[in-house]
Amino acid sequence: MTRVWDKSDWRAKPRVQMPSYTDPAALSAVEAKLAKYPPLVFAGEARSLKARLGDVAEGRSFLLQGGDCAESFGEFSADTIRDTFRVMLQMAVVLTYGAKCPVVKVGRMAGQFAKPRSADTETIDGVELPSYRGDIINDIAFTPEARIPNPDRMLQAYTQAAASLNLLRAFSSGGYADIHQVHSWTLGFTGDEAAADKYRELAARISDSLDFMTAAGVNSGNSNKLRLIFTPATRLCCWNMKRRCAGSTVFRASRSRALAT
Repeated sequence: MTRVWDKSDWRAKPRVQMPSYTDPAALSAVEAKLAKYPPLVFAGEARSLKARLGDVAEGRSFLLQGGDCAESFGEFSADTIRDTFRVMLQMAVVLTYGAKCPVVKVGRMAGQFAKPRSADTETIDGVELPSYRGDIINDIAFTPEARIPNPDRMLQAYTQAAASLNLLRAFSSGGYADIHQVHSWTLGFTGDEAAADKYRELAARISDSLDFMTAAGVNSGNSNKLRLIFTPATRLCCWNMKRRCAGSTVFRASRSRALAT
């Protein structure tokens, strides 16, 4: 007889990279509160990403994943989110134009708060303390108090993730991500003029192509493939902040099998 799966089954399995909370009652209170919060992503978004990753696996699309190793509470701002989003757009438009195929964009943001560690403790100047596991667990300050896992941090992580997703959805569906605004994305270049010139040259060629497409009846009103961006919450499909630490992967832009050959 097949056993019915339950979403709490993971608690009975061997786990690594898990914090040891010292106050079970405080942890339970946070879990109960999070259980009542709205989902950060929706089933339709997860299904959409799954279908697009299927295209990547079949060689019909290219996967671009980028962002920070781990987000922090202290560096949270609208400008940071916008700048990361713009870099993803810049990379995606270059890949789309060069590879002549759709690009699935996964941003390591709006939920990337945990850091897996190779050891449970770290030592500095002879002092050994619990390892910093990301702002969702404890603080980076090297003090005994800061390194105690605090379940209340999950509430702040939820709030920050929700705000980030709200802004990303606005950028993605609004005019900022319109492919016809490709020239405006060059504003992020400040220190490398050679790279900026190459991008502007490519942007000019893309603009010429877009002018042709507009004349042919294809425009931003009926084609939005470049706008979509997915986040760790969508990628995991059922991102659970109740005690689960998300794994960390390195920045990567993964070619599909067809493009690699």
